[in-house]
Amino acid sequence: MRSNPTGKIKEAKRYAEEKDRITSTDLTMSSLGEHSNYTLSYKEGKWNCSCPFFYRRGICSHSMTSQRILASMLSKEALSLHSA
Repeated sequence: MRSNPTGKIKEAKRYAEEKDRITSTDLTMSSLGEHSNYTLSYKEGKWNCSCPFFYRRGICSHSMTSQRILASMLSKEALSLHSA
């Protein structure tokens, strides 16, 4: 039996409205900072950013921004302000 593309589009729209359906445990992304571009990741329960501030403090504007943007898809652990 073939899937109906129209039905899949409707299903995708419904899933997109139900944000708790999607969670992320590992991800890597780029952050365009004011001074440079940085690599930001969440792996094995820890945030990491290649910016110097994160290296010194374990948190930075890039990691906090990502937590805010992705809040509906991250676990409570991933939303904690400091790296694990």
